[in-house]
Amino acid sequence: MATIPTSPHKKKASALAAQQEPITAPYGSWKSPLTADVVSGASKELGGIAIDGHGSLIWLESRPTESGRGVLVREPEKPGDEPLDITPQEFGVRTVAQEYGGGDFTVSGDIVIFANYTNQRLYRQSITSLDVPPIPLTPDYGGPVVSYADGVLDARFNRFVCVREDRRDSSINATTTIVSIALSSKDVQEPEVLVSGSDFYAFPRLDPKTNRMAWIQWNHPSMPWDRSELWVGYASENGEIHKSTCIAGGDPSLVESITEPKWSPDGELFFITDRENGFWNLHKWIESENKVMPVYSLDAEFTRPLWVFGMNSYEFIQSDKKKSLIACSYRQKGRSYLGIIDYVGSSTITVLDIPFTDLDDITSGKNSLYVEGASAIHPLAVAKVTLDDQKSKVVEFDIIWSSSSDILKYSPYFSEPELIEFPTEVPGENAYAYFYPPSNPTYQASQEEKPPLLLNSHGGPTSETRGVLNLSIQYLTSRGWAYADVNYGGSTGYGREYRERLLGQWGIVDVDDCCSCAKYLVDSGKVDGERLCITGGSAGGYTTLATLAFKETFKAGSSLYGIADLNLLRAETHKFESHYIDNLVGGDKECFERSPINHVDKFSCPIILFQGLEDKVVPPDQARKIYQAVKEKGVPVAIVEYEGEQHGFRKAENIEFTLEQQMVFFARLIGHFKVADDITPIKIDNFD
Repeated sequence: MATIPTSPHKKKASALAAQQEPITAPYGSWKSPLTADVVSGASKELGGIAIDGHGSLIWLESRPTESGRGVLVREPEKPGDEPLDITPQEFGVRTVAQEYGGGDFTVSGDIVIFANYTNQRLYRQSITSLDVPPIPLTPDYGGPVVSYADGVLDARFNRFVCVREDRRDSSINATTTIVSIALSSKDVQEPEVLVSGSDFYAFPRLDPKTNRMAWIQWNHPSMPWDRSELWVGYASENGEIHKSTCIAGGDPSLVESITEPKWSPDGELFFITDRENGFWNLHKWIESENKVMPVYSLDAEFTRPLWVFGMNSYEFIQSDKKKSLIACSYRQKGRSYLGIIDYVGSSTITVLDIPFTDLDDITSGKNSLYVEGASAIHPLAVAKVTLDDQKSKVVEFDIIWSSSSDILKYSPYFSEPELIEFPTEVPGENAYAYFYPPSNPTYQASQEEKPPLLLNSHGGPTSETRGVLNLSIQYLTSRGWAYADVNYGGSTGYGREYRERLLGQWGIVDVDDCCSCAKYLVDSGKVDGERLCITGGSAGGYTTLATLAFKETFKAGSSLYGIADLNLLRAETHKFESHYIDNLVGGDKECFERSPINHVDKFSCPIILFQGLEDKVVPPDQARKIYQAVKEKGVPVAIVEYEGEQHGFRKAENIEFTLEQQMVFFARLIGHFKVADDITPIKIDNFD
């Protein structure tokens, strides 16, 4: 089995240390080859994987060097050949359905159907006849006002079935339906609505004979991880969906989150729900008895929160002994595992030994699996996992695609995370974080000095930070910074009870947990208590701002497209999250009290803000208002606005500029050191 070494950089670091004694220099002032342009240029993102009719892997990669353009790529036919771009230069594969997108493309045989970013129309393209331009399947509405996602081919009626988000009448209160799009017509036709009436839909999935369709739906004020329903409908002779029945989630006395329905090759319906033990586990529907049964119960999460469409956390596979097997990924105590479940009879699980410690989607190929994953020493990648005949052991493990294929040459500088568990302000309750110590084989600090800390509060907030190789973190740790990535109460990965710690408590529990983590690290002697900084993006930006407004733990902060005014966010944000705050915070009174913009008088330390000007999730006025208010108070503050960026930065030059300016801002104001990089700092109001 070809494996990734457990820690390749340790040997390299030892060799470097043997050549020369480390230079003694203050933390934060170290020189590193992991420059901002290296980080930004190597930050390709993965948007999904699929297998075509020839058994070749297709993946969607987002390229920062092309302004974040999404490109479908096919693996090379022969070893040594280069992967082949499928998407023509004038197209970009990406849907903005529910703003966060996902489920951007579907592969069936030689055909790929994808959403084009600029106009949001669906196109059909031949994978093998790339000289033929993509053909539009959906109408041109004069702009990107209708989006499609999460589709499947319906061979019986020669159509494409998917989720549609229609913003023609309202950009804030869009209409979401499940629609069908004809594939046989020469002319583009208006899609036909198959299912409607709920606020949201996801995962329309057809059984092998396309007689039945399953889907997930939910309504305001619930988010899909709070409460959702699984439905099944039957296809009539003309293709309409009728006799729709709620299979799970409809009992008002049983609160459950359902996701990822999928039909087995034998026509059985499987799905994931947290109904049994508070963890997302695999279940199946016994149609003859109309009841739901667990497939395998474990205090672990077999899926992720439904922020994006098209997740694929498990796959059906078959062994030579014709066993009924499911390949799945699950997450337990900060680590991912790849397992094989025999779901007939004893329902046992076999854990496979692979180098990845973090897994996302799984796709089944010929006698193999393709998995998306990473580890603390390897960047996000897609690996081909070849199993033995019994499907109980890994025979080969080969990397097919990597987000940063040549980044391992910098491995001597990598800081490996330590999973820490720390006490919160609630007696008897702990929270979790990954701690990254400074790491650079060329430098050391004096024994008397403790490193400055940058603590990150992840976005969501219903999400999870993971202990994988993140070059933005390594950019800082290789320069002498310590870094903490916090999974505060409300994060996913630890079950519903942990996730629900944040209900009604956003701006309290997350803030307290970030402060508790910093205090724990100071008390443990790992960081300098006088040089504590905090950062976060989106919801993490809100936690950053709230922490600076309501606590005195940190000395400086950095907010990336963060929320400053909760009531304004409720009024202006998109449909998907328009009631999210109702459960996390409450009504107008609570939102006012917990909005940092209303407590600027309490800000007493420097802050820098970064904002995309096309952000529809957190509109630019949020950053501008906090900037103006802090500036008028006389506290050091700076703001950076990016043209053409939405919620999250995708352009390499903007990723690079953010990394550099954030670090220099902290160094100038609280660092007590000079950075080694030649960076021209931006103007800081009330400081320069």
